[in-house]
Amino acid sequence: MAATTPASAITNGSADANAHPEVGALIDERPNPDGTWSYCTGTLVSPTVFLTAAHCGEPGQKRAHVSFDASYEPGDTLYTGRYVPDPRYKDSSELHDMAVVVFDTPVKGIVPAQLPEPGLLDRMEAAGKMKATRFTSVGYGSVSSTRNSTKKSAHQYSYRYTDTRHQAPISFDDLSGKWLDLMPKAKGDGSTCFGDSGGPNFMGGPTSHLLVATSVSGADDACKQVNYDYRLDTPTARRFLGKYVTLPAATR
Repeated sequence: MAATTPASAITNGSADANAHPEVGALIDERPNPDGTWSYCTGTLVSPTVFLTAAHCGEPGQKRAHVSFDASYEPGDTLYTGRYVPDPRYKDSSELHDMAVVVFDTPVKGIVPAQLPEPGLLDRMEAAGKMKATRFTSVGYGSVSSTRNSTKKSAHQYSYRYTDTRHQAPISFDDLSGKWLDLMPKAKGDGSTCFGDSGGPNFMGGPTSHLLVATSVSGADDACKQVNYDYRLDTPTARRFLGKYVTLPAATR
């Protein structure tokens, strides 16, 4: 997992509109230099619990604001709660890169995402089903990356943000103990980019709500190669999540 960069936005995707109302954006106290407000993505997993990435938070952060609007504008409804990172997470490692926002009041009118049974992805791989399985990434991150042609720029790429929830299909690449690797391979595939961190990867097509992994990092700054996504069906992930939400039990 060397030379990775934080995952942020959906590239080569389409506006999600109301397909995944349970997916929200973390909203900053002040606008970004480009006038946008969102800085990470996450998913409602119970009426009071929003799952995101630990690296989205600042050191010592205690509170966070979340919008579930498909396209955020200042003045839209915000839900506020305690920001709690997995205590095992360290800035020097991508392991345990999970956090929750525990809302002060329940979110009404939005059905939370489904969480996976323990070991779901391992069973699918053992049955030879993972290679053909499709996934849907959702997030509020950058919708495009452009290589900077001038040497005056301090960065290799520029990114465009819109504070709008997007989705993109993406293909399976690899599975390991804690990671689900996804990659644009098939025609029409998109990817995640800066701003999609903490956002969901749903198993299935564009209407799926089965959240199996969260976006953590990517292999390239152009947001076109492998995404490294943190599995939610492992004992490690369930140990943290189980403190805040009732998890599905194994059915077989």
